[in-house]
Amino acid sequence: MTTQLTTFDSGNFAEMAKAMGMTQDMGSNKSKSSTLGRLRIWNQAVMGQVEVKGKMKNMEVVPAGMYRLQLPDETFVYAESVDLRVFVQRFMYKRYDSNNNMYIKSLMADDLNNDLKDNIGGLNCGKPAGYIKDFQALPDDVKTLIKQIKRVRVVLGEVRLVDPVDQDGNEVEVAVQPFIWEIDNRDAFKTMGEPFTQLAKQRRLPVQHWINCGAEERSIPTGAKFYVPTAKLDLTVNIDLVEEDQTKFSDFMEWINNYNQYIVDAWNEKRTEKLSKENEDLVEQFIEIEPDEEK
Repeated sequence: MTTQLTTFDSGNFAEMAKAMGMTQDMGSNKSKSSTLGRLRIWNQAVMGQVEVKGKMKNMEVVPAGMYRLQLPDETFVYAESVDLRVFVQRFMYKRYDSNNNMYIKSLMADDLNNDLKDNIGGLNCGKPAGYIKDFQALPDDVKTLIKQIKRVRVVLGEVRLVDPVDQDGNEVEVAVQPFIWEIDNRDAFKTMGEPFTQLAKQRRLPVQHWINCGAEERSIPTGAKFYVPTAKLDLTVNIDLVEEDQTKFSDFMEWINNYNQYIVDAWNEKRTEKLSKENEDLVEQFIEIEPDEEK
């Protein structure tokens, strides 16, 4: 009898519990998917009511270009700069479907070298499989679709907000928070990749260092302004890994597994719907109802 062996790792409870058949007894961990704060750069100023000489006026209370962290309780906090300690990095595709007012998202993967299932039963949020040799030769509707699809660098870890304020502009205290940041801007995608390239060259792990992030103003030909991150890797402090970090890492991995399982379930459901519709259409092609011929 062939026996499949696995290395015993008492420090990784989640994987060992799965290997030992404890998944059913552990129950679902999908509730963890809601425990991460969502980080992004907020391009618009936040307006609020401010009393000026006894009168309430609508004024800017939080300037544009601030980092915004949406906490699990749905409140928002802002900071001009943040420090990131990244535990996990993944990649995915994303596209906004304006017709249905929803985001189409793919699986999260280690890279974008393979086709990724998405939540509408397709691959890569509609991007054609394989390498596109001649983009201009594609039909216009396909080119438009591809331009709407964004490569996303997803980072998960801990964020430390520098001098944070609430949505009214008041100073607040915010502890270091677990976060997820879906970086879909093309320039930001490249900028936030530079610290990881630097770490790889020095054979260091991102979890051992803070990445200091600010924001830089950019504009488009119409005059509209937007902001992209700046990133500086802090190599002066080497964070020692402790047992608690193992637990945090396992939690982040579980979050990704739960997300990917949701995408797979949605993909299977949509594929089943599409196949059922295709079968119905096929049957209709073979059924012809002819009127009775007059005798």
